[in-house]
Amino acid sequence: MAAAGSSGLTHAQSNPADPLVLVVGDSLSAEYGLKRGTGWVALLTERLQGEKVRARVVNASISGDTTSGGRSRIPSLLKQHKPALVVIELGGNDALRGLPLNMTRDNLANMARLSREAGAKVLLVGMEMPPNYGAKYGQEFREMYTTVAKAEKTALVPFFLKGVADTRDPTALFQADRIHPNESAQATMRDNVWPELRKLLAAR
Repeated sequence: MAAAGSSGLTHAQSNPADPLVLVVGDSLSAEYGLKRGTGWVALLTERLQGEKVRARVVNASISGDTTSGGRSRIPSLLKQHKPALVVIELGGNDALRGLPLNMTRDNLANMARLSREAGAKVLLVGMEMPPNYGAKYGQEFREMYTTVAKAEKTALVPFFLKGVADTRDPTALFQADRIHPNESAQATMRDNVWPELRKLLAAR
């Protein structure tokens, strides 16, 4: 999550008239350490096409991004892409850098609010911290996403890495740095996001 670099903007091949899904995330969504086209966002595009769901995807994720970075970028992204749905996958790097939780919460809320005001539905993707961060901090960090989702009336994926980071041998699904999931984990990450995202698209 804290790696440097950018994914750039990647676009799905689809009809320009289809609803646009904008993914604003960090390295977990930016294919850090993966072959291009193998990350969960690319797999999401395949799922949309396979199930004949009319939607196109723009991946505006940047490795190393924080919620402050997302907050600064979201106005121009909304103006440029006019998304029907915004997926916000940020916050992990804030925790890794020891940034205040109230700042992270406010940034996420601001991004959600601006997206809704621009006419987009919002899906907030939650994260959890490893046990070594302490039980109290871990609980507060986890609950932060629920708090923002309720306050801003967004959909929520409680834990993006469910079935990846909480398995009996999680190292099997991570790259050598033990921070970034490997290619084998991407389908699970996609499947964690898919149910809520599918409901939002169907409700349009």
